[in-house]
Amino acid sequence: MRERRSRYFTGEPSFEMIYSSPKAKLVGARELIETMDASGIDRSVVFGFPWHSAKHFRVHNDYIMESVARFSDRLVGLCCLDPMSPAAEQEVARCLESGLRGVGELAFYSQGLDAQCIEAMAPIMALCRAYHWPLMLHVNEPIGHQYPGKAPLTLGQIHAFVTAFPENELILCHWGGGLFFYGLLKKQLPRDLARVYFDTAASPYLYQPAVYAIAAQIVGADKILLGSDYPLLPVTRYLAEIESNSLSAADVADIIGLNAQRLFRL
Repeated sequence: MRERRSRYFTGEPSFEMIYSSPKAKLVGARELIETMDASGIDRSVVFGFPWHSAKHFRVHNDYIMESVARFSDRLVGLCCLDPMSPAAEQEVARCLESGLRGVGELAFYSQGLDAQCIEAMAPIMALCRAYHWPLMLHVNEPIGHQYPGKAPLTLGQIHAFVTAFPENELILCHWGGGLFFYGLLKKQLPRDLARVYFDTAASPYLYQPAVYAIAAQIVGADKILLGSDYPLLPVTRYLAEIESNSLSAADVADIIGLNAQRLFRL
């Protein structure tokens, strides 16, 4: 898939949209481990792509499971697929039964997160609850500049998804599209966000460095996960921004590892 990516564009518009540019990097487990060693990273949470083709996402999930088994002390794997696929529920059950520690990063790149999508997610969310693992969802800010992979989402849709599954542990990528700002509301939102985590993926591209301290003040540093979008950006970019904030040593420790350690029971 990495070496002949264009062969996989047919029937996979989301993959083509994000990876048609030769500048869009694709790496494997060995390259990731080498980067982790060079950057002082103990563990990484890894996952494939939300392929439309069941054949493709099964192969990719197999690769994730093989990589986690090969580097069991370094990698934590999630199950990734197209949640609208008729084979989605069966594949999630297979992956969680095989030892993967959650589902994600799921995405609805073309249609947003409408009621049909939320309904289709119910069986997957039930499996995550049964296994007590989190689900990671691609969301993005509804305004601002455009980029490959930016979905037509609204904050209302993101909030509707969160409230549809109040008993699930959720990870909202890319600072939850800014949803965490509404943790400042006096009613409803603080309660709705009780089981929601926000990851920092692509933050250097999207937000000013002050976002770390602001988010920690609003929702708590214990709800922030260090997401890198590797190989889009090196993790050192994130660490430098975190260190530039007025965060306590305990808050930094939570963000760069302890939160993930607790969430994935490491």
